[in-house]
Amino acid sequence: MLGDDLEVSEIGLGCMGMSEFYGARDDEGSRQTLTAALDLGATFWDTADMYGSYHNEQFIGDFISGMSNKPVIATKFGIVRRPGAYARSIDNSAEYIRSSCEGSLKRLGIERIDLYYVHRLDPKVPIEDTMATLSELVKEGKIAHIGLCEVSARTLERACSVHPVAAVQSEYSLWTLDVEKEVLAMCRHLGVGFVAYSPLGRGFLTGKYRENTKFETDDVRALLPRFEADAMARNIAIVDEVTMIAARIGCTPAQLCLAWLLAQGEEVVPIPGTKKIHYLNENCEAPKIKLNTVDLAQLQQVIRRTPIFGERYTPEGMKGVNV
Repeated sequence: MLGDDLEVSEIGLGCMGMSEFYGARDDEGSRQTLTAALDLGATFWDTADMYGSYHNEQFIGDFISGMSNKPVIATKFGIVRRPGAYARSIDNSAEYIRSSCEGSLKRLGIERIDLYYVHRLDPKVPIEDTMATLSELVKEGKIAHIGLCEVSARTLERACSVHPVAAVQSEYSLWTLDVEKEVLAMCRHLGVGFVAYSPLGRGFLTGKYRENTKFETDDVRALLPRFEADAMARNIAIVDEVTMIAARIGCTPAQLCLAWLLAQGEEVVPIPGTKKIHYLNENCEAPKIKLNTVDLAQLQQVIRRTPIFGERYTPEGMKGVNV
C-alpha cells in the first residue's frame, strides 16, 4: 500500500527497458512479459512519456486496450527530450503539465492515470505551484494520485502541504542508499509510499556483469560513472558479498536484493525492470523470502564496510536528484 490509499502489488514492473536504454527493443518478447506479469500478480507498471520518446506509453496502451481489469499504471512528465539528440530539459510549467497529461491519457488509452509523477523538478518552479496544477487534475478526474521523483525531504514536506502525495520514486538498493539519510523518514512521517527504482543496481547486483563487461552504445550503462571499468572492478566487492549471502539463504542475488528492500518497510515497493519472462519470474519469487535478523545484520555489515565507487548519474544527471 502506497500513500493516499493507493493499493499496488508487492513487486512492481519497470517497463522503461522495453523501449530503450538497455539494448534493442523486442516488442513481442515484452508483450509476453507483460502477459506473464498479470498472471504473476505484478500489476503495478511504471512508465513515462519520455521512455522511447512516447513509445513506452503507446506500447502499454496498446497492450491494455480493451482490458476490463487493467493494471495500476504510473507514468511521468517533466523531462523534455529533443528529437534525435540526448540533450534534454525540465519543464514543470502548468501549461506543459496539462499538455503532457492529455498526451499520456491518449497514448495509454485510459480516462484517468492511476499515479502521475513529476519525473524531475525544475528548481525555478516552486513545488507548491506544480502541486496546485496536479491537484486541479485530480479534481478534474484526469489523475488519481500524485507522485514525485528524486525529491528532497524538505521538498516533499512542502508538496504535501498543498495536496497528498501517494509516492516518492527514487533509486534505492544495496548500493544506492541516499534516501536513508532523510527522505525515507519523511515519507513515513507524512504517510507517503516509497517506490524503489533500479532495485538491482541496473542489473549489477545480480552478478551478471563483471569488471570486464563492455556495454553496447545503446545501453545507458555505457555512460554512467558507476559502470566505468575501474569503478566496476572496485564495486564487484559488494556483488561477491551479496552472492555469498544469497547462496547461504538459498536464493538468487536478485531475490536477496528485493527481499532486503521489502524488509525495509511496508511502504517500500520495488519496481525491478525487465523485458524477459525468466527475470520476471525470478523477481516475483522474492516476496516469499523472509530475511531474519541474522540475514539483515549481515547485509548491514556488508553495506558498512563496502564503499561504492562512482556516481549513479553523469554530473548533469546528478543535478536532478534530491532537489
